[in-house]
Amino acid sequence: MHQGQGKLRRRVPTVWLMTDARIPDADLLHAARRLPRGAAIVVRHYRRDVAGRRALFDGLRAVVGRRCRLLLAGSPEQARAWGADGHHGPIPARRAGPWLHSASVHDHHELLAAFRAGADAILISPLFATRSHPGGRPLGPVRFAALARRSSVPVIALGGVCPRHAGLVRRLGATGFAAIDGLVTR
Repeated sequence: MHQGQGKLRRRVPTVWLMTDARIPDADLLHAARRLPRGAAIVVRHYRRDVAGRRALFDGLRAVVGRRCRLLLAGSPEQARAWGADGHHGPIPARRAGPWLHSASVHDHHELLAAFRAGADAILISPLFATRSHPGGRPLGPVRFAALARRSSVPVIALGGVCPRHAGLVRRLGATGFAAIDGLVTR
């Protein structure tokens, strides 16, 4: 782990809501209202048209204000243009202010790519089986922990995770957890 991780670990949210096209917007907005202060939301909805994606982004911003960090999946330029607090993805971004860059990782190769892109937080997935990727092979606790140990930046557990897993993911080396169903359907 690098020397500055303690400082960085304090500013990376410990609870993350990932948007998913399977979930109705109204349910995502309801889940966002229940998030704790300092949580993060990653707006994905990659296949939605730009106007619909922007409407969801703006709706989430209206619900959480500045209480939560709102990240846009995709290019840092689009995220900045929309007023996001950061971006999610493998694309490097210039540093300015409290910008937060997260990236998803499924293996060691992607972990190295996320480091090269300058990610502030790594979302390792899937820890467990998940409805959003049916048939996908979960990492399981042992493989997840092995990847987490290799990370020089804070790790967020994703995939089949819910709030009751918070203690487990910390024991596996994660700073926090990200969820779709685990935060929307409780």
